[in-house]
Amino acid sequence: MRMLPVLIRLAWRYLWRNHRRTIVMLSAISIGAWAMIFMTALTRGMVDQMITDGISVLPGHVQLHNPEYLDDPSITNRVSLTEAELETRYADAGFEAWASRVRVPAVITSERESRGVTLLGIDPIAERDFSFVDYDKVDGRFLESPDDSGVVIGAKLADTLDTEVGKRIVLMSQDPDNEIADRGFRVVGLFHANMETYEDTYAFIGKKTAQKMLRIGDTTTEVVFFGNDYRNVEPTYEKVAAAVDDSMRVSRWTEVDTYLGTMLSVMDGFMLIWVVVIFLALSFGLVNTLVMAVFERVREIGLMLALGMKPASILGQIIIESMMLLAVGLLIGDALAWLTVKPLESGIDISVVAKGMEMFGASSVLYPKLHMDDVILSNVVVLILGFLASLSPAWRASRYEPVEAITKV
Repeated sequence: MRMLPVLIRLAWRYLWRNHRRTIVMLSAISIGAWAMIFMTALTRGMVDQMITDGISVLPGHVQLHNPEYLDDPSITNRVSLTEAELETRYADAGFEAWASRVRVPAVITSERESRGVTLLGIDPIAERDFSFVDYDKVDGRFLESPDDSGVVIGAKLADTLDTEVGKRIVLMSQDPDNEIADRGFRVVGLFHANMETYEDTYAFIGKKTAQKMLRIGDTTTEVVFFGNDYRNVEPTYEKVAAAVDDSMRVSRWTEVDTYLGTMLSVMDGFMLIWVVVIFLALSFGLVNTLVMAVFERVREIGLMLALGMKPASILGQIIIESMMLLAVGLLIGDALAWLTVKPLESGIDISVVAKGMEMFGASSVLYPKLHMDDVILSNVVVLILGFLASLSPAWRASRYEPVEAITKV
């Protein structure tokens, strides 16, 4: 340990003896670190946005259903608990937000076209904070209460049906007796969403209006609950499950939408693979730089060995050089990543490839996310791999015989 300060000073001086080579290697490491973190921020932002959008459409971190509903989302498979019973069980449970809703397949018909949609009967006041629809940006107006007699559809669906605000449409579905349940509505608003798919899929009506139309009394088809973090839904799940028996099915969002759940797992694995792949490319340059540094200093290393410097100290000095090179390069790369990602966190418009992004469930605006955990992981993995890469040239240097090294031309 007494030799460590000396080795650090020697390593730092040797790095800058050939400053051009050191600067070239620092540039490569910095650019590689920047690329790792920047691309990870872009991918993390895309996946986070996909999951956030997906949860807002599901919605909820945890959902309560009839055990058969997810496999057969018909009105016959609705929640057996009434609104009053749900209120008694969950009103004071401490959720971030929760709401009951009616969600059934339906057919919407204008005077010109028909279309299959998902009909959502909601309490607009309860769902305002977590809905994927921005109420303030609706053309016309959004629903005002659970008793609202109007319907709000997506702008894309309005184009498909060749209808507009103020015109009437007919919604048709089935009641619990498998009879046709239909009703005419006036379009009071057209909503806009991050993806056109959402605009073409959903129609909103008041929850009580839906219950009357479908003749289901005071019952609903699903109850949705929000916690603090979509990555940790267990506390919310346990609260919901504790208030019901086996006659109800409680599901995490990863179970309701397995695609989104898989994306989250893939992203966490992708981060590590991405860092390793980038560094493998950088490691060739790092090893080459260290090997050349050793070759240039063969006689010098032999002289230090002849004067009594231990092979372990030679080994340590070469490794310290590589760690210093990596540390400085990573520091510069981290700073570059922060400077390039932060200004872009307000959003990158990629509408030119919006159709392709929708195929992956992503919106046309990308919001990069610079997570400190990702930065730390990148730096730690690079330092570990850099240490391993430096072992070979360091070991070679420490194995020289003093006499042979000094007389080597």
